[in-house]
Amino acid sequence: MVWIRTIPPADATGRLKEAYDWQASRLGQPTEFTQLGSLDAEVVQARLTLYKATENVASNLTFRQRELISYLTSILNATPHCASLARTQLGSAGEDDLIGILDRGDYGQLDPADAALARYVHKVTLSPGAVTETDIEDLRAAGFRDIEILDANNRTAHLNYTNRVANGLGLLTEAPVAERSRTRVPG
Repeated sequence: MVWIRTIPPADATGRLKEAYDWQASRLGQPTEFTQLGSLDAEVVQARLTLYKATENVASNLTFRQRELISYLTSILNATPHCASLARTQLGSAGEDDLIGILDRGDYGQLDPADAALARYVHKVTLSPGAVTETDIEDLRAAGFRDIEILDANNRTAHLNYTNRVANGLGLLTEAPVAERSRTRVPG
């Protein structure tokens, strides 16, 4: 149960209904997180647009790396809703070992590229003011090009925003199984 009033899909009109319908075209209904912003239709629309943009950067980050970012950011922020989405994706891809490594914070068990990525995500999430150019150089040294670094940064920043919205408004439960689809991003 969230801590503010939300507008259910059946009561949505105008711009909010359009935004709900956009996401429902992929999932059958808008997500709990989408409904969390429903008191301002423009916020809902902006969130969905930003979500679509951050999920579709044309970089060479692998599925594993993208979900590493999502899961690690969400567990560092203690956000069960968002963590459950990424954990489901990783588990479905047979990445249970990665889940355990990230849960323990044992980044040394990862290959060098994933370890560099995990350290960067950790720092951007928990100590953003301490990030320096050296952190970017470390990602380059691990084989990431600037487009992958941009993708990793935007994914991390977006998840931090999402985590703070969920935690700050009481969305403290794991996501319903029906919402844990890769198709939750509007097309």
